[in-house]
Amino acid sequence: MRLAIPECSAAAEPAAAATDSGPQLTLQQFLADGFALREQLAEFLGLTAAELAARLPQGKADLARLHPGAFDPERAAAFYEESVGDGHLLELAAWHLGSADYIADTLRLQAHFASGQVLDFGGGIGSHALAAAALPQVERVWCIDLNPRNRAFVQWRAERLGVADKLSCHRDLEAAGLPARFDTLVCLDVLEHLPDPAAQLQIFADRLHAHGHALLNWYFFQGFEGEYPFHFDDPALVERFFRTLQRQFLEVFHPWLITTRCYRPLSAERPTAAPAALS
Repeated sequence: MRLAIPECSAAAEPAAAATDSGPQLTLQQFLADGFALREQLAEFLGLTAAELAARLPQGKADLARLHPGAFDPERAAAFYEESVGDGHLLELAAWHLGSADYIADTLRLQAHFASGQVLDFGGGIGSHALAAAALPQVERVWCIDLNPRNRAFVQWRAERLGVADKLSCHRDLEAAGLPARFDTLVCLDVLEHLPDPAAQLQIFADRLHAHGHALLNWYFFQGFEGEYPFHFDDPALVERFFRTLQRQFLEVFHPWLITTRCYRPLSAERPTAAPAALS
């Protein structure tokens, strides 16, 4: 049976609806301050507001400078787990604060489709995981991220925003306690960082319920001026990705003009009966 998912229009405002006793993480709050992102990040990093303001504009450039240049695919995981450290928090915070209108639409999209057990794969600073945890139709959010500093910050934010009872952070999908399958899967701005995104899509297909939805985007491009050296862009890798996507998933239309797409597993398809032979 397909899970009931509340209807919401393209103009719907809540990013995370609240119950009478639960937290309120509204779209207006995100647009105003990214769910108190500046204040929380400054406190977490031990910076003054002025120090944080000075570092945020350099976040993307600083992260790019950490990159080794010729990226060995075998070292991709180590780069995000061991090298980026707090630099990734600053780069992601700058992006979320500077692109709030765009991200607000991905939060609207998530509020429309998310339910049950939610996997946020590559959760970063936690905007989507936190908003999902405040949705009444979501039972629990499992936030996966290689960077231990990201995980610590998201768990820290969850406690302060009142959603820690519905959210936990883990290094990978092999972590103990994760569900065998998820009802909703969110993977935003992650696939282009993986040396084999097609293989990750296959894992997603295996871990998503037949009634589930996957919210995905990607950017297999290193930038017009090489500003994204940590993105993979090999044409053969990209072709394998799209062939796997088309083999495993069917796109579901949504009305928001954003790069994020919604998919459901093709395994949910039921063959129709063959037409009766004409006599």
